[in-house]
Amino acid sequence: MKAYSLLIFDWDGTLMDSAAHITQCMRNAIALTGAEPRTDAEIRHIIGLGLEEAIQHLYPDKPFNRIREIANEYRQEFLVRSQHGSELFAGARETLYALAAQGYQLAIATGKSRRGLDKVLDETGLHGLFPITRCADETHSKPHPRMLEEILTDYDAATHDALMIGDSEYDLQMARNIGMDSLAVSYGVHDLPRLLQHQPRGFVDDVTHIPDWLARLKVKT
Repeated sequence: MKAYSLLIFDWDGTLMDSAAHITQCMRNAIALTGAEPRTDAEIRHIIGLGLEEAIQHLYPDKPFNRIREIANEYRQEFLVRSQHGSELFAGARETLYALAAQGYQLAIATGKSRRGLDKVLDETGLHGLFPITRCADETHSKPHPRMLEEILTDYDAATHDALMIGDSEYDLQMARNIGMDSLAVSYGVHDLPRLLQHQPRGFVDDVTHIPDWLARLKVKT
């Protein structure tokens, strides 16, 4: 008997090795708008948030029209101008298919926009594995739990039936805010000590380790 029936994945930094691409697109957007530069570390820190929320973290004193200007340039960089995308982490595709074959239901909760997520799902051919997905531009951004609430409703699942899997503190905070268990992955944008502060049920150092971690769990009573 499985400890969970529903696995909810973050996308960037959890399934796709996209931090460098996102960072470069943001740096380009910042330069094009003439805003003060931000370091790669500062940009990586905000990966996982909704786009406008992320830029507000980078520029807390800027008016909203300037935040929106940077956001619009980022969308053009990511969706139109960029010629080089990102790849799934090694073994991610095979891991997802293995989990689906084991009977797990799969979903995505991401800070990406709907256009951005649909683009990478099309490019990777993984649309069919994720009947239910939620993006930051169609509900509340992480760490607000609304996207998890909506996924649970669509799957007619209870909170204790689901596990949130992510690489950022925003993923784990979102899970805690709804009372959902989480699994941290240590190979993404936030380091393990930072993730462990949010009390995940466990962690893995490689996406391919997720099925074994799940298999070792005892069903909670």
